[in-house]
Amino acid sequence: MNAGEKAGNFFKEARQELGKVNWPSKKETTRFTAFVVVLALLIAAFLGILDIIFVRALDLFIV
Repeated sequence: MNAGEKAGNFFKEARQELGKVNWPSKKETTRFTAFVVVLALLIAAFLGILDIIFVRALDLFIV
């Protein structure tokens, strides 16, 4: 089996495996995407608040 046959076999098998995947529906994808975006915003807000608190605390101790 030469390199070209191996590559062709690989892509054939990869395509077969992708056919076995249980892909999420559009509704599920939208819901999960919204969840990730909201969670990322909440974490960013939390870290921003912590940053403000630590900066003000350092200002009190340094000055």
